[in-house]
Amino acid sequence: MVKSLQYRFTDHTADFGIQAFGKNPEQLFENAAFAISDLITDIGILQGTHSKSISITGDDRNDLMVNWLREILYLWNGKGMIVKQASVKEVTEFRLKADITYDLYDRDRHEIKNEIKAVTYHQLEVNQNQDGWFANFILDV
Repeated sequence: MVKSLQYRFTDHTADFGIQAFGKNPEQLFENAAFAISDLITDIGILQGTHSKSISITGDDRNDLMVNWLREILYLWNGKGMIVKQASVKEVTEFRLKADITYDLYDRDRHEIKNEIKAVTYHQLEVNQNQDGWFANFILDV
């Protein structure tokens, strides 16, 4: 069985350009969170032994995506929590509710592949086309 495309890199000079995909908005936001975690560490070794509920708001879908990704990044940079999986329960144009599973960082277990500094609004786009939903965003490294 072929796994559907969750995200891919796009060309960008000094940062990571990411394009995430989903068949619906929930899956799109889940896959965008997956992209960040996958860039930080080998997501396959994460156990997801802890869980947490998250609620995010934004002025529109673009702002919601940035706030969501900033929360995922804050959990890592600010609290040492590496998200294994995000399960989006509700997403509207202005609000997102999700449950996440995560590991607490353990330097003996987790190899850090990339240090991501920030999520930017540069070239940000969250939209729908005939194939489903997609988001373009830039991560400052």
